[in-house]
Amino acid sequence: MRTFVGGHQAVSVNDFIELALGTPAELWLGVEGETRDERAARLDAARDILADQPGLPDTVSRVVAEVIEAQAPELFNVRALTRPARPTGRRRSTRKGAAA
Repeated sequence: MRTFVGGHQAVSVNDFIELALGTPAELWLGVEGETRDERAARLDAARDILADQPGLPDTVSRVVAEVIEAQAPELFNVRALTRPARPTGRRRSTRKGAAA
């Protein structure tokens, strides 16, 4: 079975990521062993893409959240922290000369 996204065949997880984001993940994450010049060129390209597509970080965040929700929904099972109950009764004043 073949999977196509927008007319492009997706063979691996990385293919799906690249098709979802419109850029390869390595552009943003780098690759092991890259030289200083390669890193500088990669970061320049990334800056150019962000300048042309200012909404890309929001798109990436949405895609990542959707993947996490689909693959590991328990990561979104959070509950609000509760504050400890305050003791009831009158509070004593800490000001000098105040009557309790």
